[in-house]
Amino acid sequence: MNPTWTTPDALPPHRPGVAGWLRILGRGLVLGTVVFGGLALLLLLRLFERPLCGVDRPVTPYITQGVCRAAFVILRLPLVVRGPRMTGPGAVVANHSSWLDIFALNARKNVYFVSKSEVAGWPGIGWLARATGTVFIRRDPRDAAQQAKMFEERLLHRHRLLFFPEGTSTDGLRVLPFKSTLFAAFFANGLKHELQIQPVSVIYHAPEGEDPRFYGWWGDMSFGEHLLKTLAARRQGIVELVYHPPVRIDAFPNRKSLASHLETQVRAGHSLAGEHAG
Repeated sequence: MNPTWTTPDALPPHRPGVAGWLRILGRGLVLGTVVFGGLALLLLLRLFERPLCGVDRPVTPYITQGVCRAAFVILRLPLVVRGPRMTGPGAVVANHSSWLDIFALNARKNVYFVSKSEVAGWPGIGWLARATGTVFIRRDPRDAAQQAKMFEERLLHRHRLLFFPEGTSTDGLRVLPFKSTLFAAFFANGLKHELQIQPVSVIYHAPEGEDPRFYGWWGDMSFGEHLLKTLAARRQGIVELVYHPPVRIDAFPNRKSLASHLETQVRAGHSLAGEHAG
């Protein structure tokens, strides 16, 4: 178990050589074209999708999924997936280690992320999050009723919501205790007898010879520097997604027992967390 999270120091700065900069320029140009080209197409289609379909998004999530799949091809970073993926509406929970989590989880399932409300105001990232249908919430028990109503509306439109119950990102070598506050919203009468939640373990295997925390993005680490390091890598590691069996909300008496079960599943499937517990 990891009862506390003492944020470790950031990794030493990565200084790419000439070959590294060439990979950054080549991969970065292609990745930027795919990401922003896909976003432009998404926004264009939303001009028609929104008035015709309202909350429903029958087309644009597949653009997001295609962009995320292409990103791993461009990075030459293999994405390995194990376990059955949930069909139909519901929620997904996963451990959180990196900005790459968003690409990995979107690449294999059409999902809508649930994020803290502060992200909506972040320059650039907040705008991208809103464009792709992110649900913004406050982690406050007093907002449980309002959140339940918001979740119910999205789920009735067959949206799959995904959130990170740890509340922060880590170095990729551990799974932190899940915060149970958010799970209270799923016990509303309109949801608890209809909803399933699927736990997913996200595991990063560092490139050979690199620090095991290579893909972790935590604390005050710069997004730009981490992106450059990932683009510059001559050899990549592997990203692994392990999908565990979904569970029904009404199979649990309360939010704490549900959070505990999901945390146990995610932790058990994380092959590196046990090696670095404590």
